[in-house]
Amino acid sequence: MKRLLLVLALLLTCMTLPAAAEPATSIGYPASATATRYKGPAFDTCTAPTVAQMSAWLASPYRAVGIYFGGVNRGCAQPQLTGSWVSTVTRMGWRLIPVYMGYQAPCTTRANAVKLTVSSAAAQGTAQAADAAAKAAAIGLLPGSALYGDMEHYNVNDATCRTAVLKYLSAWTKELHRRGYISAVYAHQDSGARHLAEVYNSTIYARPDAVWIARWNQSSALTGWPLISDRYWSVGQRAKQYNGDHNETYGGVTLNIDNDRFDAPVASTWYTYTVRTNIYAYSGPSTAYPRRATIAHNAAVRIVCQSFGPKIGTSAVWDKLIDGTWVTDYYVRTPGNPGYSAPIPGCSLPYQTTTDNLARRHGPGTSYATYPGLLPAGSLAWVTCQRAGTKVGTTSVWNRLSDGSWVTDYYVANPSNTTYSAPIRRC
Repeated sequence: MKRLLLVLALLLTCMTLPAAAEPATSIGYPASATATRYKGPAFDTCTAPTVAQMSAWLASPYRAVGIYFGGVNRGCAQPQLTGSWVSTVTRMGWRLIPVYMGYQAPCTTRANAVKLTVSSAAAQGTAQAADAAAKAAAIGLLPGSALYGDMEHYNVNDATCRTAVLKYLSAWTKELHRRGYISAVYAHQDSGARHLAEVYNSTIYARPDAVWIARWNQSSALTGWPLISDRYWSVGQRAKQYNGDHNETYGGVTLNIDNDRFDAPVASTWYTYTVRTNIYAYSGPSTAYPRRATIAHNAAVRIVCQSFGPKIGTSAVWDKLIDGTWVTDYYVRTPGNPGYSAPIPGCSLPYQTTTDNLARRHGPGTSYATYPGLLPAGSLAWVTCQRAGTKVGTTSVWNRLSDGSWVTDYYVANPSNTTYSAPIRRC
């Protein structure tokens, strides 16, 4: 109960932040938020495996698993999906892919589905997103997690149905963004994903941050999708379910799974470690920031991500805690000390870009050389920190991305287009 109340309280802090206009609506991340990007093979199965089964499957090539954490159309019981299960399996190194199976299209091909209604599609999308955020928080999935709304295959030629689905998914995206979560959609390549691609640049619908398509053609490629341009959802925003129900066995445990390939945001949670002396928590990753708390010797801290800062002892790593404060990693019993510690993710907060062909530069200004390749509109800018640089449009703020490059903040859909955006740290 304490875990639930803490996460819900943190969630509420983001609900009044402004949002950019469609299609690239902003995300109101609270102080506790961080995002996690997973690249590699994944699997999903109807009922979440037990802790023992997940432990056995460490012998597999997979390190991410889809979990059906809510929704009126969820088909399987989920006795494992508790905060304790989430904490245990993520500590093993597993990444979680949260799937919410809410209302389905009025023209769905799925038998016995609870369907959305054409006249209330937007309101239902908002309500389902609110429920998804609450259920995610209840099992310890932090703001900054990607929540995948499951929209099963439907009649692609039904124009009224298409409009209802797009209104529903647009409302899903805007409400998740308002609550500090990344919006993602699982959809069939020939219906939901196709229709989302058709309105990718529309100012009528909010664009989801990531898509996970179903196309069981045995190819795990994340490019070359029919009807979906490679310029859409191009920077850590794609996943594919490429093989359907079948059995696989690892560590003596057999599970019935689907095969997936991911380069996309997944769930974020916290990792608990203890400190080895009395330490201070600061408002940023440096002793130059104001002190916010004193943490006693051997007390537990909940780390959401790690970043760089001034070197303390032998470590330049700093840990962001669940309340948004920072401590030097040097005095925390993390396994990677003095370096970064897997499976704790690096600190980043992604936002969509708002212009096409955005240049990435080697420093925070237009005089710096550019990297090869330009970012298409709607790409995710995985922002690690901000600092002042050359003024572009209405702002002098520049964003350092997780690959070390820089982009002007003027074309990034975070809460401010004139100054720094909380809770992004300063570089």
